[in-house]
Amino acid sequence: MRILVVNVNTTESITASIAEQARSVAAPGTEIIGLTPRFGAESVEGNFESYLAALGVMDCVMAYDRPFDAVIQAGYGEHGREGLQELLEVPVVDITEAAASLAMLLGHAYSVVTTLDRTVPLIEDRLRLAGLFQRCASVRASGLAVLELEADPARAVQAIVTQADIAVRDDKAEVICLGCGGMAGLDQLIRERTGVPVVDGVTAAVTLAESLVRLGLRTSKVRTYAKPREKRVTGWPFAFGRVR
Repeated sequence: MRILVVNVNTTESITASIAEQARSVAAPGTEIIGLTPRFGAESVEGNFESYLAALGVMDCVMAYDRPFDAVIQAGYGEHGREGLQELLEVPVVDITEAAASLAMLLGHAYSVVTTLDRTVPLIEDRLRLAGLFQRCASVRASGLAVLELEADPARAVQAIVTQADIAVRDDKAEVICLGCGGMAGLDQLIRERTGVPVVDGVTAAVTLAESLVRLGLRTSKVRTYAKPREKRVTGWPFAFGRVR
């Protein structure tokens, strides 16, 4: 089984970290391929960067020229998953939805701890669109930018733990979701510090993607995610003709 794990930003070191975290839980025989878009922002922390990331991720996946069995979109709250589902028949798993889905199996309510406050509405909207917001106790910002997570992991853990503790105490969350692909690998430390289940979206997405592939389940093409209609796309080199 080969799973593509696509970073939504263009920072190669984050791609490497995400892929490493994905491999840590992948089953024997599962190959994890980390991909970085050829264009886009170095970090995604707003609507403009998010829509740019959607194009970059679709372009990146469609340019990959070997067979694969599933795709993981490794950006929290980012747009574009639906576009990939139209273009591909293999399962496409978004880490936002993967983390929340598993969190709801572990407790009555969950909270998300993310990066900057400006990303909170984007994550809330993504969860609403996915039908997962009803059991979300809160989405809290750590105050750290994406690239700061990598630059100072110790500070990142402390900032996340502070907000997770508030979410558990004041918002009555029973599970914490790490709300950024750049937080991959921090779940164990934060679990030890908070005493509650902590779900990392990357590892959650890997296990869900593997399950879908093993069950032989693929994206439905009867309506919402039917293949794009054949038409001319002016001035954009995107390979729409390479629909899988």
